[in-house]
Amino acid sequence: MPHIYPQGSVFNTIQDIKNKKITIMGLGLNGGGEACVRFLHKAGAILTVTDMKSEKDLEPTLISLKKDLGESFSNINFVLGKHEISDFENADCVIKNPGVKFQGNKFLEAAKAIETDLSLFLQFTKAPIIAVTGSKGKSSTVSAIYYGLKEAGFNAFLGGNITVSPLTFLEKTSEQTPVVLELSSWQLADLRGRGLLKPNITLITKIVPDHQNWYGNMESYVADKKLIYADQDHNQYTICNYDEDWGKIFASETKGKVLWYSTAPYQNKENFSKAVYFDENHVGYLVKSPTETVKILENTIVPGFHMKQNILNACLVLHLMNVEDAKITSIMEKYPGIEHRLENFFQTQVGSTKINFYNDSAATVPDATAAAINAFENPPVLIAGGTDKNLDFTPFAENAHKAKAIYLLSGTGTDKLLPLLKEKNIHIQGIFDSLDELLLELKQDLEKSANFTEKENIIFSPGATSFGMFKNEFDRGNQFKSKVKLIFS
Repeated sequence: MPHIYPQGSVFNTIQDIKNKKITIMGLGLNGGGEACVRFLHKAGAILTVTDMKSEKDLEPTLISLKKDLGESFSNINFVLGKHEISDFENADCVIKNPGVKFQGNKFLEAAKAIETDLSLFLQFTKAPIIAVTGSKGKSSTVSAIYYGLKEAGFNAFLGGNITVSPLTFLEKTSEQTPVVLELSSWQLADLRGRGLLKPNITLITKIVPDHQNWYGNMESYVADKKLIYADQDHNQYTICNYDEDWGKIFASETKGKVLWYSTAPYQNKENFSKAVYFDENHVGYLVKSPTETVKILENTIVPGFHMKQNILNACLVLHLMNVEDAKITSIMEKYPGIEHRLENFFQTQVGSTKINFYNDSAATVPDATAAAINAFENPPVLIAGGTDKNLDFTPFAENAHKAKAIYLLSGTGTDKLLPLLKEKNIHIQGIFDSLDELLLELKQDLEKSANFTEKENIIFSPGATSFGMFKNEFDRGNQFKSKVKLIFS
């Protein structure tokens, strides 16, 4: 059974934190743990920070904290390379990392109270919340919404699973500052029972199997996703996918006003109060009322129809935020995309071939790689592979023939993919144990092969994790970009 937390928060106000003994479980390198340290230290907590990683592993975060906190850094008790049960038993509150399961964790079970950076933020902020979850397109969607709000003149903020803790901007928020939150299933699970998440606007992107090594089944995974609208009321909005069964289930359960998005025209759009859809030419339309529909999105900078869907969904959010139609169009057709998601980061030339490199390292599921391949009119060169998350690689294999050439990083996901490619007689250029080895081989192939044309698109879209080689998908993307520039410059 999933763990249910007590309603509300253990702290009524920020002032309640002063002199409380708080243990932060997980300092990490992605900013969430560090943001908690900074926020709770400033609020006057007596802090213990514990992490299974060593001091050496956490050196970048520790250096950053020591530099900014000065002498007061020594007042924090760091327990690194291990957890001590007493640090959990004796704390007034434990700050939990979303990536740690509660069930079966003796340290969390010993805690008197548990919070997360997100639960603290939601307890203390007065900002209107725009919340996004799903399996594919979350980060692109929140980024597009945030970009649109800022360009439209809102003093907006972006945080959550996109690696920015909302605690970093809590003090800057008010009733007039919309906050866009990307929420993972794990972050949502940590809010179960608290009643703190009541988004003015909720948007659920496409649902596909993900994190099945954690959940074991789709029902448990989706049950956590449903928490995003669990405490909405009839004055708030829930935006659902008209094209999938999950979307219709969400729509039937939410108390919010249901709005739709779709890849095709609706047969009975007069039944919808508000919605967005594409026509057969991939032009996006906004249904403003049962009797009024306007063209809202035609051309975009970022490649791929799936990215265009995310941008169109952002258009619907901007409409709900009362941005004028013409302004929405002019803003969102200039949206440049975001890092690690079909990011066009480098152009070069090898021989007579002009090359565009795309970093899509955030594609950690096979469906995302399939979408990336289909984002290009001409077959791209694909770099993929890595570690399995107990996912089905069929979508990857079924679209692999659309790639001009495939280079794979080694890993359990690659091992799982290979038989599927073999069944379809799809040739691969090789399996490599490092990016350096792969990119050097690719460069040689470009220099000597007649198969490449005057212009090629090379995309790094793994469709898997690679945590044996990299810290996370962002480290993976950053390393890819730096190595490409070094080897191909």
